Amino acid sequence: MSTKYVFVTGGVASSLGKGIIASSLAKLLQARGYKVANQKLDPYINIDPGTLNPYEHGECYVTDDGAETDLDLGHYERFTGCPTSQANNITTGRIYQDVISKERRGDYLGKTVQIVPHITDEIKRNIKLLGSKGEYDVVITEIGGTVGDIESLPFIEAVRQLRWELGEKSVLIHLTLVPFLNASGELKTKPTQHSVKALLEIGVQPDVLVLRTEHDLNAELRRKVALFCNVAPKAVIQSIDVSTIYEVPIKMREEKLDEIVLEQLGLPLNSEPDLEKWKKFLYKLKNYSKEVRIGLVGKYVELHDAYKSIVESFIHAGAVNDCKVNIEWIHSEELNAENAQSRLKDLHGILVAPGFGHRGIAGKLVAIEYARTNNIPFLGICLGMQMAVIEFARNVLKMEGADSTEMAAKTKYPVIDLMESQHDVTEKGGTMRLGAYKCELKEGSRAFEAYGKKEIMERHRHRYEFNSKYREQFEKAGMVTTGINPESGLTEIVEIPAHKWFVGVQFHPEYKSTVIKPHPLFVAFIKACLS
Repeated sequence: MSTKYVFVTGGVASSLGKGIIASSLAKLLQARGYKVANQKLDPYINIDPGTLNPYEHGECYVTDDGAETDLDLGHYERFTGCPTSQANNITTGRIYQDVISKERRGDYLGKTVQIVPHITDEIKRNIKLLGSKGEYDVVITEIGGTVGDIESLPFIEAVRQLRWELGEKSVLIHLTLVPFLNASGELKTKPTQHSVKALLEIGVQPDVLVLRTEHDLNAELRRKVALFCNVAPKAVIQSIDVSTIYEVPIKMREEKLDEIVLEQLGLPLNSEPDLEKWKKFLYKLKNYSKEVRIGLVGKYVELHDAYKSIVESFIHAGAVNDCKVNIEWIHSEELNAENAQSRLKDLHGILVAPGFGHRGIAGKLVAIEYARTNNIPFLGICLGMQMAVIEFARNVLKMEGADSTEMAAKTKYPVIDLMESQHDVTEKGGTMRLGAYKCELKEGSRAFEAYGKKEIMERHRHRYEFNSKYREQFEKAGMVTTGINPESGLTEIVEIPAHKWFVGVQFHPEYKSTVIKPHPLFVAFIKACLS
C-alpha cells in the first residue's frame, strides 16, 4: 500500500495545539494497527532550534540520531512511542540551505532559482522522504505557524501542489479557534471563516476543521461553519479544553476524527482502536492516593515549556507510582544560602535542570548542597549533574574554586572540562555531542536498580564532561561513577551510595519517557521521594 498523507495547519492564533492534534490522530491510527509517522515543518530561518534561547522557542528536543528539533517531536514520541529523527523536523533554514548548496554545485544547470518551483520542490521532497521508504501507511505533517503568515506561505504552497499531485492520497486538517465573548455570551465563528478564506485564497481546501473551544459547540454552529467553509458537517469537530493533553486522543476518538480521516483517505477502519493502556494511564493520572512536591531548579522557570520533557516525565512517573507530582518552580538566580532553608525544606525531592552558561549557577550549587546534606532525593540532569560534581569537589574534597572550564577557563581544579572532540569546534549550531550513546551501568547502583539491565542507550546534548583524572579522588570521598560510555570512558552517571537517592546523569533521560514506557530513572526518583 502506498503511503497516504495528512496535513495539519492552523489559523487565527498560534499555540492552539496543532502538535497535540497531530499526535492524537497518530495515536488513534496506530491503535487501529496502522504504521504512522509524524513530521513538523517550521517556518523560521534558523537551521534548527539548537541555537535558540529557550525563552524564544521553549525546549530543544534531541532525537536518537542527534537532530536538535522542535518540542512538538517530544509530543509525537510521547504519544506514539515511535522514535523520531532528522527527517521528522524541517525548517525554512534547512530548505534554503539545501537549495543554495545545490545552486552552488550547479545542480540547476544555470536556471534562475526561485521560490516556485525550487523551494517548493525541496519542501515536497522532504515531506515525501518519510513515505518514500514504504515503512509507513500514513505520514502526518504539521505546518508550524499560522495561515496568513509570510513565513509559512512557501510551505502552504508546497502542500497545495502536493495535494494536487497526490489526489485522493491526502487529507488536510485545519485547526482554528472559536472564541467565546463574555460580553455577548456568544461563540464566534467569524475568525474560523476568515482563516479558511485565507487558505482558499492560496488554493487549499481543508477537508476537516478542528475547532478549539472552551465551550461545547452545538450542531447548528457546526452546520454554519460547514456551510461557509465547504466542509462536510460531520467533518467539523470540536477540540474542547481538557485538564491534561493526554485526554485529547480520547476526545478526538469521541469526535470520530480517526474515522473521518481514514474514510477520506480510502483506508479501512480495521478494528476499534485499542486504547486500554492509554485509558489505564489516564485513570491513574486522575485517581492517585499520594502527592509529592519536587523542586525543579533552573534559570528558565518562567517559561515552563523550556523544561517540557521533564514536566511530562514527572507526569508519567507519577502515574506509575500512584501519585501526583507537584512541581515547585524555583528560579536558580533567586536561590541563595540565606533563603535555601525556607525555599527547600518542604520538598520531597530536588531536580536541578540542564542549561548552558554561568547565569544562575550559584543557586543550583546551593540547591545541590542542601539536597546532599539533608538527605533529600536528588536528580541532576546534564548541567545539573556537572554542578553536583562541582559542589562535591568544593565542599567535600575541599578543592577551593573547583569549577567547569565553561564557567572558569583557568580554574585550578577543572573537575568539568571541555570534551576532547570539542576543542577545535568554532561554530555553535549542531556541533555538540548529540544523540544516543551506549552507557554501561555498575551493578548494585541506583541506576542499575532503576533500569534493571547492564547496558542502556540515552540521548546527549553537551560539550563538557566529568574530568576523569579526578575520578579516583571522588570515589574515595563517596561520589561514585556508576555509568560509563564503553567506547570513550566518559562518565555518564555519578551517585552518592551513602545518600538516600542521589543521582546525576550527563544525558537527558526526559527525552525518552513516554506514556506507555515511563522513564525508569524518573520512576525510581519519584519512588525514592515517596519513601
